[in-house]
Amino acid sequence: MQLLRVAWALTGAAICCFLLLLIHSRLLKEGQLAAGTCEIVTLDKDSSQPRRTIARQTARCACKKGQIAGTTRARPACVDAGIVRKRQWCEMVPCLEDEGCDLLVNKSGWTCTQPGGRVKTTTAL
Repeated sequence: MQLLRVAWALTGAAICCFLLLLIHSRLLKEGQLAAGTCEIVTLDKDSSQPRRTIARQTARCACKKGQIAGTTRARPACVDAGIVRKRQWCEMVPCLEDEGCDLLVNKSGWTCTQPGGRVKTTTAL
């Protein structure tokens, strides 16, 4: 009798989990992003100038309350809105792990300096 109750309870829990997954997949229709995630929509590179590449990327983010689209570890990410409001770009950790981050003098963006001396400059629009 006890074993039968446990079996019914497990069956009920499995059906519940299946229904939750089904509802979740219906809510996240094709093309929708999960909360707190970003994806790159466009990426354009211009290498027409010698020793210089200009890259422009557009990201689409579904940020949670209090967050805004930003950059973390050289990838689009949702970051604390206060970082962008204060223009303290390096607080969102925009550079790769082995790179150093420095704010531009006018706080319009940041630079990521690689160990070999190569510098990547990013400006916020």
